[in-house]
This record gives sequence, structure tokens and C-alpha cells, in this order.
Amino acid sequence: MRMAKKILVVDDNEKNRKLLCIILKKSGYEVHEAVNGDEAIRFSRELVPDLIFLDYRMPVVNGIAASRAIKAHATTSHIPILMVTASAMEGDREMIISQSGCDEFHTKPIDQEEILAAVRRRLGERP
Repeated sequence: MRMAKKILVVDDNEKNRKLLCIILKKSGYEVHEAVNGDEAIRFSRELVPDLIFLDYRMPVVNGIAASRAIKAHATTSHIPILMVTASAMEGDREMIISQSGCDEFHTKPIDQEEILAAVRRRLGERP
């Protein structure tokens, strides 16, 4: 029996976080939650998840700073980070990816099929 892949979902908006958690849990993933970038950094080192969803705009530590810290730490540098945001303008995608070091960028509202395809791709799973 294979172990469920661990995914950390980080978003200060409870409704957005819960929606993503439901989608991922229904797809068989073990899901953990954090509400800000500071928790994202701490939980990523404690859990060492297989993938992280990280909101771009959050209090305490924003998504860019959290992504940089996670990618800079030896224990967590390999973890794929999918940044999500509701506030994306033309050109934001490239700027956010280059500044944060995240692996992908997705806009809210999330598209369930697109998100699950991205998760499978990043985890090396078949569709």
C-alpha cells in the first residue's frame, strides 16, 4: 500500500484554504494547513511535505518571502511550491516566479482540474 503524498496548503483566507483542502483530500492526499507564511516555513521543516500550495498575499510573512525561505533551507529546497493568488495582473506571473523561486503560479478562483493536473505533474504521478 502506498503512502499518501503530503501537501501543505497555506492561505490566510479560510474559505480558500478549506476549498483546496477538500479537493486534495478527495483525491487521496494527506493535507496539512497553515494560515500565514511564518507557519508555512515552520510547518515545511517539521512535515517536509511533498508539495506546498502558498498564497501570494498573506499577513506576517507573504508568499514571496516564505517561498524564498523554504527554497533556501536544505531540508525543504526540493519541495515544489505552487503559488496561488487572486490578484494577478499582466506580467505578475513572471515577476512572482522570479522573485519567489516558486515552481508554478496559479490564479484564483482555482480550477479544480488544472490544480489536480499540476499536483500530479509536480509529484510525478500519472493523470
